[in-house]
Parts: sequence; structure tokens; C-alpha cells
Amino acid sequence: MRQDDIENRVEVTETFQDDLSKPNNYIDPSDLVTDHEEHDLSRGLHQRHISLIAIAGAIGTGLFLGLGGAIQTAGPLGALLGYATIGLIVCAVQFALGEVTALLPVTGSFVRHAEFLVDPAMGFAVGWNIVYGNWLSIPTEISAICVLFEFWTDVSSAVWIVIFIVLTFGVGISKIRWYGEIEFAFAMLKVVFIIFLIILGLVINLGGIPGVPRRGFQYWNNPGPFVEYIGKGDWGNFLGYLAVMSAAVFSFAGVESVAMAAAETRNPRQAIPAACKRVFVRVSLFYLLSVLIVGMLVASDNKHLNDESGTATQSPFVIASRAAGINGIPSLVNAIVITSAWSSANQALLAGTRVLYGLALKGQAPKIFLRTTKWGIPYVCVLCQTAFMCLAFMSLSNGALTVFWWLVDLTAVGVLISWISILINHQRLILAMKKQSITLNALPWHNGWTVYSTPAALTLCVIILFVQGYVVFTHGNWDVADFVSDYLDIPLVLCAFGLWKLYKRTKVWDLKSIPLAEALMAVERDPEPKEQVTGWRRYVAWIWD
Repeated sequence: MRQDDIENRVEVTETFQDDLSKPNNYIDPSDLVTDHEEHDLSRGLHQRHISLIAIAGAIGTGLFLGLGGAIQTAGPLGALLGYATIGLIVCAVQFALGEVTALLPVTGSFVRHAEFLVDPAMGFAVGWNIVYGNWLSIPTEISAICVLFEFWTDVSSAVWIVIFIVLTFGVGISKIRWYGEIEFAFAMLKVVFIIFLIILGLVINLGGIPGVPRRGFQYWNNPGPFVEYIGKGDWGNFLGYLAVMSAAVFSFAGVESVAMAAAETRNPRQAIPAACKRVFVRVSLFYLLSVLIVGMLVASDNKHLNDESGTATQSPFVIASRAAGINGIPSLVNAIVITSAWSSANQALLAGTRVLYGLALKGQAPKIFLRTTKWGIPYVCVLCQTAFMCLAFMSLSNGALTVFWWLVDLTAVGVLISWISILINHQRLILAMKKQSITLNALPWHNGWTVYSTPAALTLCVIILFVQGYVVFTHGNWDVADFVSDYLDIPLVLCAFGLWKLYKRTKVWDLKSIPLAEALMAVERDPEPKEQVTGWRRYVAWIWD
């Protein structure tokens, strides 16, 4: 650390002390990682857990089941461009999250960052939006698991709902280390399987299966690289690309949860940025290569892409393997998708409970949610989340199911709101450091590209947020329910922001008064040694390092 950086921090510290007398513009400089977090939570997650959790968040049911719909909507090239655009946004979001988390490794991640860098009202609004979204996300995943089991058996869905509520609760209430090991195993399984599917796709495409001709890029010529969606000509091609971008956002949902348990991670200032900065390779390898292969395997006008069963039969990999005469792939894909759905439920439980715990730390949720087990799990938060899992039983009734999915749809844009919050936090950090004459190199982790990628990604996220429901505004496609599900979450978040702001009379922090010096001094006082990899892990650590 350079001496002039330290002197800059000391000067800013002295300036900040003058602002502490202002009751409406007060941030406790010691409240970076609270005593509750230090003493009540357990640092059981290692770098390998965090890195693989990031992979697990990026590889979900959208990759295994949703790519066929993307090809059908936009064509092979349109789908590839749509996923590439969102992939770049995800990379910018992860880099921004990594930089801020390296400085502020707190429970609740970007929700607490918003309170520190922007306005407590923003942390309140975004935090409760995430909690509400995760209350509904877990029963959604459990309902999806029930549909997937129908591929094999006629056992009542109620049985599977009970089983997976118990299993998810068990993971949530157990030691954070056990959660990390379970997600580590799921992520490794996903990585191996997607690599297998990519290789299988290449073998089928290049004519490696007896009796199956080499295809190459024939589907890019006929029916073509793009599909006209709603409109005609170039305009229709663009609308297809836009529709795929909106769908791709939700395929990547969950990557932002990698930092939710920062206060439960060993050496978080090293582990979390390390996981975030490698997302570019993962996105490129798994999603973009998968979209490319699927576009070479299945024509955009293939009738089997109309399958909306929610089981393995709608996977383009299954469609291609069946056409090649390969049996057994559907059941294998179905099994992997079940593990993906349950993994997503576990991640939603972690994110929802840690954000709720973080809100309680700052007085934005009842203090009862601060209670933890002796092994460091906020059990009241877990119990609250488990109660909402019972909403999955609504899927057993057609009438209740309609209401249930309507409630779920209200949270659909929550992913974009979370990404926008992460990018705003990072932009505020950059501006505050510039205002306080602190070099960006003083951050525990910094990448020079983020100065440009953050504002660019923020602009794109805001645009997508407002245009992702464009279909309802096209001729003959107006639907009140779709309009509400596409846009109601925006005013809900704004209302929550406004109400907390009025109730607590909060203010947007002045850039000069944000206590960056204290945060940077905390980094100096608590250096983190690099975690050593020993034993058999030395030979496979390249997967997460």
C-alpha cells in the first residue's frame, strides 16, 4: 500500500469526523462488519465453495431447458447475440460486485452496500424486494421439481413437495460449511454434465454418430440465422434478439448471490473477487458455447421446440440426441435439471435469509431475525423462509395455481433491479473515491475496465428493464396480466424507497461524507493471507482458481 494513499485516507477520516454531528447524514464508521456478524456467524465457506457457487448460479434450468425457446424466438445467431449481450452485462455486474465486496464484505452484500454508498432507503427497498422474491422463488423451484418427477412417475406432487421442503430446510439450518459442500458437489456435477452435452453436441453435429450426417451450420442457412418475431424484416429480427435478451436475464438469475454470505466466508476480500472475476470465462464457455452448439443441432422451426412440458423433453439437447437415435439422454437431463432446480432453491434460501438478517442488523426488519444457532445460522430467518415454501402446495389446485404464478410474475424483474443496484453501488464508490482524492488502486481489488463497464452495463440494464415487456404494446398482444407482471415491481420498489425515506428522513449520502477511509483502514488492519490448497485439491483447483 502506497504511503500517499494512506495519508489520503487519514485526511478523509478527519473530514468525516466533522460530519458525525449531522443526525440525518450519519453513517457509523465502525459498522462495516457488525459485532453480530463477527460473533454470531461462522466463516465456514472457502474459496472453492464461493467459486463453484458462482458457477452453480450461472448454470441452471434455463441452460438445460430454455435454449430451445431462444433459438425458436430469434434464430441461432439472434439467440447467440442475445446471450452474448447479457453475458457481457453479467461480467460487468460481477466485476462491480467483486470490487465493492472486497472493500465491504458484509452479510446481505449489495443491499448493505446500497445503505453505505447511496441511501439507507435504497437498501430497504432493494432488500425487501429480494426477500419477497426469494419467499416465492423457492416454492416455484419446488413446483418445477414436481413437474420434472412426472417425467418418471405418477406419485402425487404433494409427496415431492413435502420431501423437498424438508430437504431444503435441512440444508438451510445446517452449518454453512455443509451448504457449501452440497453446492460444491452440485456445481461440479453441472460442469461435468454441460461439458458432456457440449462434446456430445459436437459429435452429433460433425457426423460422429453412425447413420447421422454432418450438419455443420446448415440450419444457419435454412431456415436462417434469424427469426422474424412479431415484426417483419430487420425489425422482426431485432425484436427476436430483444426477446432473447429478456429471457437470458432470468437464465443468469442467481449469479449475484455469490457475495450474500460474505461475512460467513474465509478471506472474503480474496475469495469473492476471485470468484467474480472468472465469470467471463464461465459465461463464454458454458452459455455461449452451448447456444452455438444448440443452434447447430436444432432448426429454429423444429416442431419439438413447441414442447412446454417443463421436463427434459423440451431440452434441445434431448431433441438432438433423440433424432440421432441416442437413448438414455432424456432421463439423464431430467435428473440434472432436478438437481439444478433444488440447487437454485438452496441458493434462494441462502440469499433470502442473509438479506433478511442484514435488514434486521440495520433496524429495517424485526430484531427477532438476528437470532442464530450456536453454529451461526440465522434460524428465525430460515424458519420464516420455510413457512413460505408451503406456497408450493398451491400448485396442486388450478385456481390457486393461477394466483401463485401471478404472485411469482410480480418478482420477475427483480433480477434486473438487483443488477442495477449493484452497478449503482459501484458507480457511487468510484465517484466517492474521486471526490475524496483516493486512487482506485487503493481498493483491495480493482480492475481498470470497471470504470467503463459499470456505466455501460447500468445503461443497458435500465433500458432492458423498461423494454423487456414490449410485447404487450404490440398490435393485438395487449394483456393486463402480462403488463402487471412485467412492470408492477418497478413502482413497488420505488414506493418502498419513498416510504422509508419519508419515515426515517434519510438522505442520499454526500460523496465526501461516505467513510471510505474507515473502510480502507479496516482492510489494512485485517490483512487476509492467501488460502493454501493442499492434498488432492491441488490437482483440481484450476476449476475454481
